[in-house]
Amino acid sequence: MPGIDVTDKTPDVLNEKCPSRRVLNHVTSRWGVLVLIALQDGTHRFSSLRRRIGGVSERMLAQTLRVLEDDGFIRRTAYPVVPPHVEYDLTPLGRLVAEKVHALAACIEGNLEQIENMQHR
Repeated sequence: MPGIDVTDKTPDVLNEKCPSRRVLNHVTSRWGVLVLIALQDGTHRFSSLRRRIGGVSERMLAQTLRVLEDDGFIRRTAYPVVPPHVEYDLTPLGRLVAEKVHALAACIEGNLEQIENMQHR
């Protein structure tokens, strides 16, 4: 009918144009998963996160934190002191998502021997 928008607005991560796919990519990126899991321990400063997540560069950690903050998963708290003091922690939504990606990581860790055996057959 003219003037009526019949476009389905239901989120569908399988649809390439759905914004949920972009957010899923942020969460499941190599560093996104690890940042979310690391922040389950509680509040961390940048340097603490960098030490906790082996192999991440300063640039990639900063970029990942910024993206996850923009998505509402991480809260960045800057304190007005010299030198600057910035802390990162999970928002309630971030905690929920972190639980899910941690469950996936735990599943992989728990079945790693079987996975490696399949890779080497």
